[in-house]
Amino acid sequence: MCSEPCFQCIQLPQLSDETVVEILDFMQTFMTDFEIRYGYQIGRYYYERSRHNIVRTNSSGDKDDPPF
Repeated sequence: MCSEPCFQCIQLPQLSDETVVEILDFMQTFMTDFEIRYGYQIGRYYYERSRHNIVRTNSSGDKDDPPF
């Protein structure tokens, strides 16, 4: 039993080479279509949460004084 949840902890069945490739192709196509459909929203989400929008500079501080 695994101590932390991860993909290695999930018991997956044995699959044929052909089945594995078919599943991979499906997932890649699905992800591409998903990103095409929702790419603008995904980009907006990450842009709104990007560091330059979260971190604010302290304009009242002395610029010659190091922070530590």
